[in-house]
Amino acid sequence: MKSVVKWGLRLCLALLLAGAVVGVAKREEITRLMAVNSLFEEDRIVRNFSNMRALFHATPVPRGDGPVTPLPVGPAMTLPPGVAAWIEDRAVTSLLVLHEGRIVHESYHLGTNPDDRRIGWSIAKSFLSALFGIIEAEGAITSLDDPVTDYVPRLQGSAYDGVTIRQVLQMTSGIEFDEDYLDYDSDINRMGRVLALGGTMDGFAAGLAERVAPPGEHWHYVSIDTHVLGMVVRAATGRDLPSLLSEKVIAPLGLEAEPYYITDGEGVAFALGGLNLTTRDYARFGLMFAQGGRYAGQQIVPPDWVRASTAPSAPTPPGKIRYGYQWWIPKDGPGDVFLARGIYGQYIYIDPARDVVIVTTGADRAFREDGVHEANIAVFRQIAAAL
Repeated sequence: MKSVVKWGLRLCLALLLAGAVVGVAKREEITRLMAVNSLFEEDRIVRNFSNMRALFHATPVPRGDGPVTPLPVGPAMTLPPGVAAWIEDRAVTSLLVLHEGRIVHESYHLGTNPDDRRIGWSIAKSFLSALFGIIEAEGAITSLDDPVTDYVPRLQGSAYDGVTIRQVLQMTSGIEFDEDYLDYDSDINRMGRVLALGGTMDGFAAGLAERVAPPGEHWHYVSIDTHVLGMVVRAATGRDLPSLLSEKVIAPLGLEAEPYYITDGEGVAFALGGLNLTTRDYARFGLMFAQGGRYAGQQIVPPDWVRASTAPSAPTPPGKIRYGYQWWIPKDGPGDVFLARGIYGQYIYIDPARDVVIVTTGADRAFREDGVHEANIAVFRQIAAAL
């Protein structure tokens, strides 16, 4: 009898422990879901953008064991008239200006500081493009005109069946995908809930079945294209993105702080918008591209890829901002200016001719209003012209 009681008590204890584990997991899921639903609220957005790994699954991108590469400080510039008001109006959280490789302005706002690893959102797309250029040059990719299904058979039968790598790079996949951040039921927000609840991004991408246009015919910005690009990279190399990006890009840059990726429930990096770096480290990446892929005496990204990826090759509508391989090009002005860009006011603006790199992080809840992006570009040009 005592034996039966003893085993009964053990069973009850095991069930209680199992229930506790399930309860903790559920609480974590609920916490992440609540974080998604309140991520951009006015009283939380600034703090959230500096603390994303407290809200989601995350994994480090090792910075390597090398020394920090210096960012020398040059003569401080006087910001042009109107820039101070722009900083306030656009909820800018940091502004850093490099001229000839030296910091000529660095400021932090709304309670942020230089040590904050801020989420760059779609700036991460340009990091992935850089990584792709490296592995393509190393021979892991046969041709940009290969179908993505040659590398990722899981996408067979999905809307990505028949789409090429180049079309994914240029956002001309033709996939039906609603990227309205203000619509709770949009594809981009459904994807966010998959991320928050520990789902699989690979499964989400493979489950997309509809197209709005034949592949290669029209440019339509859809962030899930970048996840598919990440799937191709992982399949072609047999490596996960954090370790591969660390080895090929992050470690050679000699960053100040270890970056991290948000991940899905399977530990897969949120390649389309989950990188978190300090403002100075975003500037190091921008400076490397301004120098044709070379940094600290080392060719990190092949110069041919730098030129190709930042050229306006996608069939964007006339008179609109132009697009390359996961990089943006302003609709007018100097042809060699290009930028990485993320929602809510994240930018790396690169003007190689003037030897200027400008980084901003922000929490601009009005970032999608008409004319905001064009006004931001005008401010960057104004700053560059003042140097």
